[in-house]
Amino acid sequence: MSILTVKNLSHGFGDRAIFNDVSFRLLKGEHIGLIGANGEGKSTFINIITGKLQPDDGEIEWAKRVRIGYLDQHTTLEKGQTIRDILKSAFQYLFNLEAEMNQICDKMAEATPEELEKMLENLGIIQDVLTNNDFYIIDAKVEEIARGLGLQDIGLDKDVQDLSGGQRTKVLLAKLLLEKPDILLLDEPTNYLDEQHIEWLKRYLKEYENAFVLISHDIPFLNSVINLIYHMGNQELNRYVGNYDKFIQVYEAKKQQVEAAYKRQQQEIAALEDFVARNKARVSTRNMAMSRQKKLDKMERIELEREKPKPEFNFKKSRASGKLLFETKDLVIGYNEPLSKSLNLCMERGQKIALIGANGLGKTTLLRSILGEINPISGSVELGDYLHIGYFEQEIKEGNYNTCIEEFWGAFPAYSHFEVRIALAKCGLTTKHIESKVVVLSGGEQAKVRLCKLINKETNLLILDEPTNHLDVDAKEELKRALQAYTGSILLICHEPEFYKDVVTDIWNCESWTTKIV
Repeated sequence: MSILTVKNLSHGFGDRAIFNDVSFRLLKGEHIGLIGANGEGKSTFINIITGKLQPDDGEIEWAKRVRIGYLDQHTTLEKGQTIRDILKSAFQYLFNLEAEMNQICDKMAEATPEELEKMLENLGIIQDVLTNNDFYIIDAKVEEIARGLGLQDIGLDKDVQDLSGGQRTKVLLAKLLLEKPDILLLDEPTNYLDEQHIEWLKRYLKEYENAFVLISHDIPFLNSVINLIYHMGNQELNRYVGNYDKFIQVYEAKKQQVEAAYKRQQQEIAALEDFVARNKARVSTRNMAMSRQKKLDKMERIELEREKPKPEFNFKKSRASGKLLFETKDLVIGYNEPLSKSLNLCMERGQKIALIGANGLGKTTLLRSILGEINPISGSVELGDYLHIGYFEQEIKEGNYNTCIEEFWGAFPAYSHFEVRIALAKCGLTTKHIESKVVVLSGGEQAKVRLCKLINKETNLLILDEPTNHLDVDAKEELKRALQAYTGSILLICHEPEFYKDVVTDIWNCESWTTKIV
């Protein structure tokens, strides 16, 4: 049974086409990975099928009474609500049904026999819905999901306004899973999850009986939970059976077949054009030349797939720093309350360190305390000599209405217009992206603009807070290579072992010094 049917969908922004005559069908129980390079329109597609964006052309048809669950990280959580309140709100429709059932029961004493029969029938339907949707074990379900995503450790009675970005995402994801919709739409759900809870989500989605569409650039995660791939690229959407690894095999084989057919056709075209050019003027061979020209005119030309610009990240190195990069003395980090024990940490030139551990432990707070952006609760941080620091923030919350050119030029005013364009293009951004405002770009494209500014600054210490979030596979691979080649020092927060294990020399597990386990 088809849950969602998309027919002949076309959409674009300005003169930049995203989809051209795209069709898509989602069946009950399908586990789909929606993949493609940054900026190919994956999030736009989700926004169109959920009705947040109107397409230029095409039809979107949902089956009747389908319940859709969409992980939208821009949802506002109201102050005064606890985590438990948010999670229990997933069952609001069941509480409404219970209220309706109670109203029916109140009216039964005064009902006629005919009305009573209808009421009993309605009661039976409502009772079945409540039982089948776990209404009578809501508290147990809330506890189970909260435990799986680490929310119990934060405290279910905590006000949602006091949560970090990662904790907030966990709450929204937990609420979504409790709703058990007919279809889950998940746009990069692992971005703000730590390793332990990524593993839990992986197990949950493997056993998920309903359908879901998952956008993710985390290949091991994708491989383990999906059974279908829809690949978005060059304004097309193509279906492949199997996981990501299977898709790559089929995609590469198909690409080679098209390239071989293209070469054969080009040779045939060259031969026909040559014959026409040599024989169209002669009376004796003019008819044969006209025949070949007709064949050329009718020929359906094979077009090779437009190659995506591959990013190049090469960090500029400044003069060497002193031996000591930073040292903390009895440092206690936090805002209103301590997030850590007393810390005596030291980092030396040449070290590449990954900070790991669950969300909410204060990893970002530690980085900002070292940089002097926030004051510690107590203790001190001493920075070494000759430091040239490059800092990549986890997320920029304000909308950036500069164009990419203006954004880069603001940081490097000495560059010529040509040099700015070259720098941005090297990071995998097309002309259309470069001339667009940063705010309209996808998360991955915005990250590439920020990385472009970072790699063009001379540094000897990189402080990177989850730099892989939103980056597509090619960009992630290139960033990993660039960090391996970087001769300076690195302090990195990352939840992807496949990424950081080949980059770093040391791993600091923040769970060993936190005052709380989250």
